[in-house]
Amino acid sequence: MDEATTQQGSEAEGAARRARFGALPEPVRVEDMVEDRAASVPDPARTAYNQDEWLVRYCL
Repeated sequence: MDEATTQQGSEAEGAARRARFGALPEPVRVEDMVEDRAASVPDPARTAYNQDEWLVRYCL
């Protein structure tokens, strides 16, 4: 092969490589990787604790 042809081929391969892999993608922030949502629908009856209720139920 001719040296000029080999050089043109390697330049074309280098240009194709730079076009495909020339820059790294933008970094992703940690805040964008995490999604915060409830696993189930909140049940207000479950969390409605009355600390004086046990007095009424068990002591009176």
